[in-house]
Amino acid sequence: MVQRCDIAVVGGGILGLAVARELTRRRPRERVRVLEREAQPGGHQTGHNSGVIHAGIYYAPGSLKARLCVEGAARMYEYCEERGIPFERCGKLIVATDPSELSGLDELERRGRANGVKGLRRVDAAGIAEIEPRAAGIAGLHSPNTGVVDFGAVAAALAGDLRASGGSLELGREVLGLEASSRRLLVRHAEGELEAGQAICCAGAWSDRLAVSAGADPDPRIVPFRGAYLKLVPGRRELVRSLIYPVPDPSLPFLGVHLTRNVDGEVLIGPTALLGTAGLGRTLAWPGSWRMFRRWWRTGATELLHAASRHSFVAAAARYVPELRAADVVPAFVGVRAQAVARDGRLVDDFAFSATDRALHVRNAPSPAATSSLAIAARIVDEAERSLL
Repeated sequence: MVQRCDIAVVGGGILGLAVARELTRRRPRERVRVLEREAQPGGHQTGHNSGVIHAGIYYAPGSLKARLCVEGAARMYEYCEERGIPFERCGKLIVATDPSELSGLDELERRGRANGVKGLRRVDAAGIAEIEPRAAGIAGLHSPNTGVVDFGAVAAALAGDLRASGGSLELGREVLGLEASSRRLLVRHAEGELEAGQAICCAGAWSDRLAVSAGADPDPRIVPFRGAYLKLVPGRRELVRSLIYPVPDPSLPFLGVHLTRNVDGEVLIGPTALLGTAGLGRTLAWPGSWRMFRRWWRTGATELLHAASRHSFVAAAARYVPELRAADVVPAFVGVRAQAVARDGRLVDDFAFSATDRALHVRNAPSPAATSSLAIAARIVDEAERSLL
Protein backbone atom coordinates (compact mmCIF):
# COMPACT_ATOMS: atom_id res chain seq x y z
CA MET A 1 0.00 0.00 0.00
CA VAL A 2 1.47 3.34 -1.08
CA GLN A 3 1.68 5.86 1.74
CA ARG A 4 1.35 9.60 1.16
CA CYS A 5 2.65 12.79 2.70
CA ASP A 6 3.20 16.40 1.79
CA ILE A 7 6.96 16.53 2.45
CA ALA A 8 9.38 13.63 2.80
CA VAL A 9 12.69 14.15 4.56
CA VAL A 10 15.29 11.53 3.68
CA GLY A 11 17.72 10.92 6.52
CA GLY A 12 17.14 10.74 10.27
CA GLY A 13 20.44 12.19 11.40
CA ILE A 14 20.63 15.46 13.32
CA LEU A 15 20.32 17.54 10.15
CA GLY A 16 17.34 15.67 8.68
CA LEU A 17 15.54 15.82 12.02
CA ALA A 18 16.30 19.52 12.39
CA VAL A 19 14.88 20.13 8.90
CA ALA A 20 11.74 18.14 9.73
CA ARG A 21 11.30 20.07 12.99
CA GLU A 22 11.66 23.37 11.13
CA LEU A 23 9.08 22.25 8.56
CA THR A 24 6.50 21.28 11.17
CA ARG A 25 7.00 24.56 13.01
CA ARG A 26 6.48 26.64 9.87
CA ARG A 27 3.90 24.48 8.10
CA PRO A 28 1.91 22.70 10.83
CA ARG A 29 -0.90 21.62 8.48
CA GLU A 30 1.37 19.64 6.19
CA ARG A 31 2.24 15.99 6.74
CA VAL A 32 5.99 15.51 7.22
CA ARG A 33 7.60 12.07 7.19
CA VAL A 34 11.26 11.32 7.91
CA LEU A 35 12.67 8.13 6.39
CA GLU A 36 15.78 6.69 8.06
CA ARG A 37 17.59 3.55 6.90
CA GLU A 38 18.81 2.48 10.37
CA ALA A 39 16.92 1.15 13.37
CA GLN A 40 17.52 4.35 15.33
CA PRO A 41 17.98 8.02 14.47
CA GLY A 42 21.45 9.56 14.40
CA GLY A 43 23.26 6.28 13.83
CA HIS A 44 26.00 7.55 11.49
CA GLN A 45 27.84 10.89 11.63
CA THR A 46 25.52 12.25 14.33
CA GLY A 47 26.41 9.51 16.80
CA HIS A 48 30.07 9.02 15.84
CA ASN A 49 31.94 12.24 16.53
CA SER A 50 33.67 14.09 19.35
CA GLY A 51 30.56 16.10 20.26
CA VAL A 52 32.16 19.53 19.87
CA ILE A 53 29.99 22.62 19.45
CA HIS A 54 32.32 24.64 17.24
CA ALA A 55 32.52 28.42 17.59
CA GLY A 56 33.31 29.26 13.94
CA ILE A 57 37.07 29.88 13.96
CA TYR A 58 38.28 27.78 11.06
CA TYR A 59 36.01 28.72 8.18
CA ALA A 60 36.62 31.20 5.38
CA PRO A 61 34.76 34.47 6.13
CA GLY A 62 31.63 34.74 4.02
CA SER A 63 31.31 30.98 3.53
CA LEU A 64 28.18 29.11 4.54
CA LYS A 65 30.19 27.23 7.15
CA ALA A 66 31.32 30.50 8.74
CA ARG A 67 27.88 32.10 8.84
CA LEU A 68 25.91 29.04 9.83
CA CYS A 69 28.39 27.78 12.43
CA VAL A 70 28.32 30.98 14.46
CA GLU A 71 24.53 31.20 14.22
CA GLY A 72 24.12 27.46 14.69
CA ALA A 73 26.23 27.32 17.86
CA ALA A 74 24.08 30.02 19.46
CA ARG A 75 20.92 28.15 18.48
CA MET A 76 22.34 24.84 19.71
CA TYR A 77 23.14 26.23 23.16
CA GLU A 78 19.68 27.78 23.37
CA TYR A 79 17.99 24.53 22.29
CA CYS A 80 19.94 22.46 24.81
CA GLU A 81 18.99 24.84 27.59
CA GLU A 82 15.31 24.66 26.59
CA ARG A 83 15.33 20.84 26.46
CA GLY A 84 17.54 20.22 29.47
CA ILE A 85 20.22 18.48 27.40
CA PRO A 86 23.57 18.47 29.23
CA PHE A 87 26.29 20.56 27.60
CA GLU A 88 29.35 22.46 28.69
CA ARG A 89 31.01 25.62 27.37
CA CYS A 90 34.42 24.26 28.26
CA GLY A 91 36.45 26.28 25.75
CA LYS A 92 39.02 25.35 23.14
CA LEU A 93 42.75 26.06 23.02
CA ILE A 94 44.51 25.91 19.63
CA VAL A 95 48.23 25.50 20.28
CA ALA A 96 51.22 26.43 18.12
CA THR A 97 54.35 24.47 19.11
CA ASP A 98 56.73 25.78 16.45
CA PRO A 99 57.42 29.20 14.89
CA SER A 100 56.39 27.80 11.50
CA GLU A 101 52.81 27.51 12.84
CA LEU A 102 52.46 31.15 13.90
CA SER A 103 51.27 32.34 10.50
CA GLY A 104 48.57 29.66 10.60
CA LEU A 105 47.53 30.83 14.05
CA ASP A 106 47.41 34.40 12.74
CA GLU A 107 45.07 33.31 9.95
CA LEU A 108 42.79 31.47 12.37
CA GLU A 109 42.61 34.56 14.55
CA ARG A 110 41.78 36.70 11.51
CA ARG A 111 39.05 34.29 10.42
CA GLY A 112 37.59 33.97 13.88
CA ARG A 113 37.35 37.71 14.37
CA ALA A 114 35.92 38.22 10.88
CA ASN A 115 33.31 35.55 11.62
CA GLY A 116 32.25 37.18 14.89
CA VAL A 117 33.49 34.47 17.26
CA LYS A 118 32.87 35.75 20.78
CA GLY A 119 35.65 35.99 23.37
CA LEU A 120 38.46 34.90 21.06
CA ARG A 121 41.88 35.87 22.41
CA ARG A 122 45.54 35.26 21.65
CA VAL A 123 47.68 33.85 24.47
CA ASP A 124 51.41 33.29 24.99
CA ALA A 125 53.13 30.32 26.60
CA ALA A 126 52.17 31.52 30.08
CA GLY A 127 48.57 31.92 28.96
CA ILE A 128 48.56 28.36 27.60
CA ALA A 129 49.78 27.06 30.96
CA GLU A 130 47.08 28.99 32.79
CA ILE A 131 44.28 27.52 30.65
CA GLU A 132 45.73 24.01 30.24
CA PRO A 133 48.52 23.38 32.78
CA ARG A 134 49.68 20.16 31.07
CA ALA A 135 49.81 21.67 27.59
CA ALA A 136 52.89 23.28 26.04
CA GLY A 137 53.37 25.67 23.17
CA ILE A 138 54.78 29.02 22.14
CA ALA A 139 51.42 30.66 21.39
CA GLY A 140 47.75 29.80 21.36
CA LEU A 141 44.27 30.92 20.46
CA HIS A 142 41.59 30.52 23.13
CA SER A 143 37.89 30.24 22.28
CA PRO A 144 35.84 30.20 25.51
CA ASN A 145 32.54 29.78 23.64
CA THR A 146 33.45 26.37 22.17
CA GLY A 147 31.63 23.58 23.96
CA VAL A 148 30.62 19.93 24.01
CA VAL A 149 27.33 18.05 23.91
CA ASP A 150 26.03 14.58 23.07
CA PHE A 151 24.65 15.16 19.56
CA GLY A 152 22.86 11.81 19.78
CA ALA A 153 20.83 13.23 22.68
CA VAL A 154 20.08 16.32 20.59
CA ALA A 155 18.87 14.12 17.73
CA ALA A 156 16.62 12.19 20.12
CA ALA A 157 15.11 15.45 21.36
CA LEU A 158 14.52 16.64 17.78
CA ALA A 159 12.80 13.34 17.01
CA GLY A 160 10.57 13.90 20.02
CA ASP A 161 9.72 17.40 18.79
CA LEU A 162 8.83 15.99 15.38
CA ARG A 163 6.46 13.40 16.78
CA ALA A 164 4.88 15.87 19.20
CA SER A 165 4.07 18.20 16.31
CA GLY A 166 2.37 15.46 14.28
CA GLY A 167 5.26 14.42 12.04
CA SER A 168 6.52 10.87 11.80
CA LEU A 169 9.91 9.18 11.90
CA GLU A 170 9.99 5.86 10.07
CA LEU A 171 13.02 3.67 10.79
CA GLY A 172 14.37 0.85 8.64
CA ARG A 173 13.30 2.75 5.50
CA GLU A 174 16.38 2.91 3.30
CA VAL A 175 15.51 5.16 0.37
CA LEU A 176 16.48 3.60 -2.96
CA GLY A 177 15.47 6.30 -5.41
CA LEU A 178 13.27 9.25 -6.30
CA GLU A 179 11.00 9.50 -9.36
CA ALA A 180 9.37 12.84 -10.10
CA SER A 181 6.29 13.48 -12.21
CA SER A 182 4.20 16.58 -12.81
CA ARG A 183 1.94 15.76 -9.86
CA ARG A 184 4.06 14.05 -7.22
CA LEU A 185 7.39 12.56 -6.18
CA LEU A 186 7.60 8.79 -5.74
CA VAL A 187 10.04 7.84 -3.00
CA ARG A 188 11.06 4.18 -3.31
CA HIS A 189 12.31 2.68 -0.06
CA ALA A 190 13.19 -0.72 1.38
CA GLU A 191 9.66 -1.40 2.60
CA GLY A 192 7.66 -0.02 -0.33
CA GLU A 193 6.82 3.37 -1.75
CA LEU A 194 5.83 6.81 -0.51
CA GLU A 195 4.11 9.49 -2.55
CA ALA A 196 5.18 12.97 -1.55
CA GLY A 197 4.66 16.45 -2.85
CA GLN A 198 8.33 17.25 -2.33
CA ALA A 199 11.41 15.82 -0.64
CA ILE A 200 14.41 17.22 1.18
CA CYS A 201 17.32 14.79 1.21
CA CYS A 202 19.81 14.88 4.09
CA ALA A 203 21.26 11.47 3.37
CA GLY A 204 24.90 11.93 4.40
CA ALA A 205 27.11 9.27 2.82
CA TRP A 206 24.28 8.36 0.42
CA SER A 207 23.44 11.91 -0.62
CA ASP A 208 25.20 11.86 -3.99
CA ARG A 209 23.61 8.57 -5.03
CA LEU A 210 20.11 9.83 -4.34
CA ALA A 211 20.77 13.15 -6.03
CA VAL A 212 22.19 11.55 -9.17
CA SER A 213 19.36 9.02 -9.33
CA ALA A 214 16.97 11.98 -9.33
CA GLY A 215 18.82 13.70 -12.18
CA ALA A 216 21.46 15.87 -10.44
CA ASP A 217 25.02 16.40 -11.62
CA PRO A 218 27.33 13.61 -10.33
CA ASP A 219 29.89 16.23 -9.27
CA PRO A 220 30.69 16.25 -6.36
CA ARG A 221 30.89 12.63 -5.19
CA ILE A 222 30.76 11.60 -1.54
CA VAL A 223 33.95 9.87 -0.44
CA PRO A 224 33.54 8.35 3.03
CA PHE A 225 36.30 8.72 5.60
CA ARG A 226 36.63 6.88 8.88
CA GLY A 227 38.42 8.19 11.92
CA ALA A 228 39.48 6.16 14.94
CA TYR A 229 39.42 7.72 18.40
CA LEU A 230 41.36 6.70 21.49
CA LYS A 231 40.44 7.77 25.03
CA LEU A 232 42.47 8.46 28.13
CA VAL A 233 42.26 5.93 30.92
CA PRO A 234 40.41 7.39 33.95
CA GLY A 235 43.57 8.01 35.96
CA ARG A 236 45.05 10.24 33.25
CA ARG A 237 42.04 12.40 32.38
CA GLU A 238 43.51 15.25 34.45
CA LEU A 239 45.93 15.88 31.56
CA VAL A 240 43.16 17.78 29.76
CA ARG A 241 40.74 20.32 31.22
CA SER A 242 38.84 21.27 28.07
CA LEU A 243 39.65 20.94 24.34
CA ILE A 244 43.18 21.12 22.93
CA TYR A 245 43.76 21.34 19.18
CA PRO A 246 46.81 21.78 16.92
CA VAL A 247 47.12 24.44 14.25
CA PRO A 248 45.56 22.65 11.24
CA ASP A 249 46.61 22.58 7.61
CA PRO A 250 44.39 25.33 6.14
CA SER A 251 44.17 23.54 2.80
CA LEU A 252 42.43 20.50 4.34
CA PRO A 253 38.94 20.32 5.90
CA PHE A 254 40.32 18.22 8.77
CA LEU A 255 41.52 19.62 12.09
CA GLY A 256 44.31 17.20 13.01
CA VAL A 257 44.67 14.95 16.04
CA HIS A 258 43.14 16.74 19.03
CA LEU A 259 42.03 16.09 22.61
CA THR A 260 38.45 16.67 23.69
CA ARG A 261 36.79 16.26 27.06
CA ASN A 262 33.15 15.28 26.55
CA VAL A 263 30.07 15.79 28.71
CA ASP A 264 30.60 12.42 30.44
CA GLY A 265 34.12 13.36 31.53
CA GLU A 266 35.92 11.09 29.07
CA VAL A 267 38.83 12.54 27.11
CA LEU A 268 39.08 11.54 23.47
CA ILE A 269 42.17 11.65 21.26
CA GLY A 270 41.77 11.67 17.51
CA PRO A 271 40.60 11.17 14.95
CA THR A 272 42.60 9.57 12.21
CA ALA A 273 41.36 10.27 8.67
CA LEU A 274 41.37 7.13 6.54
CA LEU A 275 39.45 6.31 3.42
CA GLY A 276 36.30 4.39 4.30
CA THR A 277 35.90 0.90 2.91
CA ALA A 278 32.11 1.11 2.48
CA GLY A 279 31.39 1.76 -1.19
CA LEU A 280 35.10 1.51 -2.04
CA GLY A 281 34.33 0.55 -5.63
CA ARG A 282 32.35 3.76 -6.18
CA THR A 283 35.12 5.79 -4.57
CA LEU A 284 37.79 4.29 -6.82
CA ALA A 285 35.62 4.77 -9.90
CA TRP A 286 35.44 8.53 -9.29
CA PRO A 287 38.18 10.47 -11.15
CA GLY A 288 38.32 13.02 -8.36
CA SER A 289 39.41 10.32 -5.90
CA TRP A 290 42.61 9.59 -7.84
CA ARG A 291 43.39 13.28 -8.20
CA MET A 292 42.88 13.65 -4.45
CA PHE A 293 45.19 10.68 -3.79
CA ARG A 294 47.95 12.17 -5.95
CA ARG A 295 47.74 15.52 -4.22
CA TRP A 296 47.54 14.28 -0.65
CA TRP A 297 49.52 11.03 -0.66
CA ARG A 298 51.97 12.28 1.99
CA THR A 299 49.09 13.18 4.30
CA GLY A 300 47.54 9.78 3.58
CA ALA A 301 50.78 8.03 4.49
CA THR A 302 50.89 9.86 7.83
CA GLU A 303 47.29 8.86 8.56
CA LEU A 304 48.09 5.23 7.75
CA LEU A 305 51.01 5.38 10.18
CA HIS A 306 48.74 6.78 12.90
CA ALA A 307 46.23 4.01 12.28
CA ALA A 308 48.88 1.29 12.35
CA SER A 309 50.86 2.54 15.35
CA ARG A 310 49.32 3.69 18.61
CA HIS A 311 52.67 5.19 19.59
CA SER A 312 52.69 7.33 16.44
CA PHE A 313 49.06 8.36 16.98
CA VAL A 314 49.66 9.40 20.59
CA ALA A 315 52.93 11.15 19.67
CA ALA A 316 50.98 13.50 17.41
CA ALA A 317 48.99 14.70 20.43
CA ALA A 318 52.02 14.63 22.74
CA ARG A 319 53.51 17.51 20.73
CA TYR A 320 51.27 19.85 22.72
CA VAL A 321 50.58 17.65 25.79
CA PRO A 322 54.11 16.34 26.45
CA GLU A 323 53.23 14.05 29.38
CA LEU A 324 50.95 11.93 27.20
CA ARG A 325 52.10 8.34 26.65
CA ALA A 326 50.76 5.39 24.69
CA ALA A 327 50.07 3.57 27.97
CA ASP A 328 47.62 6.36 28.90
CA VAL A 329 45.08 5.44 26.22
CA VAL A 330 42.69 2.70 25.18
CA PRO A 331 40.53 2.37 22.03
CA ALA A 332 37.29 4.37 22.00
CA PHE A 333 35.24 4.24 18.78
CA VAL A 334 35.45 4.83 15.05
CA GLY A 335 33.88 7.98 13.66
CA VAL A 336 32.49 8.48 10.17
CA ARG A 337 32.59 11.50 7.85
CA ALA A 338 30.86 11.93 4.50
CA GLN A 339 33.19 14.25 2.56
CA ALA A 340 32.36 15.56 -0.91
CA VAL A 341 35.19 15.39 -3.44
CA ALA A 342 34.96 17.33 -6.70
CA ARG A 343 35.90 15.84 -10.07
CA ASP A 344 39.13 17.85 -10.02
CA GLY A 345 40.17 16.20 -6.74
CA ARG A 346 39.33 19.18 -4.55
CA LEU A 347 37.93 18.42 -1.10
CA VAL A 348 34.74 20.49 -1.00
CA ASP A 349 35.19 22.77 2.01
CA ASP A 350 31.72 24.24 2.40
CA PHE A 351 28.14 23.08 2.75
CA ALA A 352 26.74 22.34 -0.71
CA PHE A 353 23.22 21.83 -2.05
CA SER A 354 21.58 20.96 -5.37
CA ALA A 355 18.01 20.70 -6.65
CA THR A 356 16.15 18.26 -8.86
CA ASP A 357 12.46 18.05 -9.77
CA ARG A 358 10.49 18.31 -6.52
CA ALA A 359 13.59 17.66 -4.36
CA LEU A 360 16.34 19.58 -2.60
CA HIS A 361 19.56 17.70 -1.83
CA VAL A 362 22.21 18.38 0.80
CA ARG A 363 25.35 17.35 -1.11
CA ASN A 364 28.04 18.15 1.47
CA ALA A 365 27.48 18.59 5.22
CA PRO A 366 30.57 17.53 7.19
CA SER A 367 31.71 19.21 10.41
CA PRO A 368 30.48 21.64 11.67
CA ALA A 369 27.12 20.36 10.38
CA ALA A 370 26.02 19.06 13.79
CA THR A 371 26.88 22.38 15.44
CA SER A 372 25.15 24.24 12.60
CA SER A 373 22.19 21.88 12.19
CA LEU A 374 19.44 24.20 13.44
CA ALA A 375 20.77 27.10 11.36
CA ILE A 376 21.28 24.91 8.27
CA ALA A 377 17.74 23.60 8.68
CA ALA A 378 16.33 27.12 8.61
CA ARG A 379 18.30 27.92 5.46
CA ILE A 380 17.20 24.69 3.75
CA VAL A 381 13.55 25.33 4.52
CA ASP A 382 13.92 28.92 3.31
CA GLU A 383 15.22 27.58 0.00
CA ALA A 384 12.56 24.88 -0.17
CA GLU A 385 9.83 27.46 0.37
CA ARG A 386 11.23 29.54 -2.49
CA SER A 387 11.69 26.72 -5.00
CA LEU A 388 9.57 23.73 -3.94
CA LEU A 389 6.74 24.45 -1.53
